[in-house]
Amino acid sequence: MSIKVSTAGAANAAAAAKVGELVAERFASRLFAQDATLWGAAAEAESAIRLGWTRAHEVSRELVDGIIALRDEFASAGITRFVLCGMGGSSLAPEVITRTAGVELVVLDSTDPAQVRAAVEEGLERTAIVVSSKSGSTVETDSQRRAFVSAFEAAGIDPAGRVVIVTDPGSPMEEASRAAGYRVFLADPHVGGRFSALTAFGLVPSGLAGVDIAALLDDAGVAATAVAIDDESNPALVLGTAIAAKRFLGIVDDGTSIVGFGDWVEQLIAESTGKDDLGILPVVLTPGAPEIDARPADLQLVRVAADAESTPAAGDDITVSGSLGGQFVLWETAVAVAGAVIGINPYDQPDVESAKVAARGLLEATPEPTPAAFVAEGVEVRGSETVVAGQSTLEGAIDALVALIPADGYLSVQAYVDRNRFGALEALRDELAKRSGRPVTFGWGPRFLHSTGQFHKGGPKVGTFLQITSGEKDDLEIPERPFTFGTLISAQAAGDASVLESHAQPVLRIDLGESGSGLDALLGAISR
Repeated sequence: MSIKVSTAGAANAAAAAKVGELVAERFASRLFAQDATLWGAAAEAESAIRLGWTRAHEVSRELVDGIIALRDEFASAGITRFVLCGMGGSSLAPEVITRTAGVELVVLDSTDPAQVRAAVEEGLERTAIVVSSKSGSTVETDSQRRAFVSAFEAAGIDPAGRVVIVTDPGSPMEEASRAAGYRVFLADPHVGGRFSALTAFGLVPSGLAGVDIAALLDDAGVAATAVAIDDESNPALVLGTAIAAKRFLGIVDDGTSIVGFGDWVEQLIAESTGKDDLGILPVVLTPGAPEIDARPADLQLVRVAADAESTPAAGDDITVSGSLGGQFVLWETAVAVAGAVIGINPYDQPDVESAKVAARGLLEATPEPTPAAFVAEGVEVRGSETVVAGQSTLEGAIDALVALIPADGYLSVQAYVDRNRFGALEALRDELAKRSGRPVTFGWGPRFLHSTGQFHKGGPKVGTFLQITSGEKDDLEIPERPFTFGTLISAQAAGDASVLESHAQPVLRIDLGESGSGLDALLGAISR
């Protein structure tokens, strides 16, 4: 299925104003020749070591046979359940690949103790894990690995036969993993995490789970040919210039067979463009989202359709279609284009580390929890003074937060809870969008820290933030670490809130109590 992009109205005009210039500069062919000068002198050093994604569909071919052989080996040993321990690009691409293919892969990108425990305890006798990290220093992934290794050992299972590692060559993780006897797959070190869908990070867990990864690479190769040409019909040039024209990008499933595509592209766009007080914030929408009919003027809508040719864009929309492998290449190229148009380096993430540093500081100092501003209906409420001052009810605090959304701003809902048990929270996004008339994003913590988290701190400072946490009666130890999973996720939430507040962005923190007992109260306060 070839990739297709259709634009209408304002989106078409935005593309028409820029595409000719990019063609004249030979942007597409220079990009696929890995020309690191395309984003300016300041970005050149980082870009020079991050353009391997342009050839991933070719370079990754050598991985396919080894992945399939290991899958067959596992199957013969009765190992049929695979858990991916990874964050950001290491987890989001395999998630959309396996969901679209209809095969089972448990994606563990949380530090919530209940969610981790459920992943560890279910079907351990038939489970293997894939631990994905470029360096191995990612605290979430390291903690998850430790939990599984401890569980394997307690069950009398040799971890060496159940742990598969995906990392960069020469990383500390490679050395330690080989010493432990784990299987190791090496990824291209010249590809950043969010561009790694077609590298070992995307292919190993997906292939082990049963996806036809050779076909995925075939589709990507067809798309790469289409987006590498210097021609005004190049779909990636059209898409990249069109999405660069507005701050917010609504992404809606409009008949595509790809499952969960918005979550992957959200990370790619937000982390690549949200810096230097600039950027594009993706907003993953349902077909009935308020932003579709009551469209904010600064939101561009992209519909991911079955066929953009038979159902072309209308109004001011963009419609895209194509195979999943093709869409990976299309959007990675479009983001490179958008970065050049906006004037940022799409390959660095200068503000992601700030929340990690804040969380580490809290883990080391172990301060007493900040006292609640007030407690209502079993829910503890904290937050910025501008939000909670004078408030004594959940409804009042939420109204105060919504009132603080700038006319050109957005609201971000961040749920640091077990997504398997608290899926009802996702409905809050539409309710708050309807009430505010502004774009609203929803993210599960700490997963979103490796996605939209970069935009929150590095992009335009026009966000307001609703952070939701919940205590767990039964915490979970992290072997050989001085903190638990419960302590870790609490530190991650508090650390991110402190960084957001340091940028003068208002935060409302809602703690639902032990095991989420305040969930109904929160849902009622927002949907009233």
